[in-house]
Amino acid sequence: MRLTAFTDISLRIVMRLAVAHQDELMTTRAVADMLAVPYTHAAKAVARLSELGLVEARRGRGGGLQLTESGRSASVGGVVRRLEGGGDVVGCEDTPPCPLRAACRLRAALREAQEAFYASLDTVTIASLVTAPTGPALLSLAPPG
Repeated sequence: MRLTAFTDISLRIVMRLAVAHQDELMTTRAVADMLAVPYTHAAKAVARLSELGLVEARRGRGGGLQLTESGRSASVGGVVRRLEGGGDVVGCEDTPPCPLRAACRLRAALREAQEAFYASLDTVTIASLVTAPTGPALLSLAPPG
């Protein structure tokens, strides 16, 4: 299974915010630059992470991004499920629909494999992702230039 670029960017943003000092507020632009992702993609990811209650985003002077407590303790499996959605791995109902969909066993097997993938990530928290050596590597990231 391959995660979407949106989920990848979102997880990287959450990880970077997880190692920020408690009083450190980072801008979306700074995080995007540090992680070498387009600002527009980062802004969309921050908006979704904020909707999910994982990131607090304050606008204006003195504003910035902070990871919430629920974001810090969230399971990676739960975050990925919410970002990826509950769709099927294959497009059985696409146009035109697969002619085997009524009698296919592949769809169920792929759903089971997808759930096993998520379940394996359920035991991993955002906080556990940023222990050494990852945390120090994230703190060393600086915007290019």
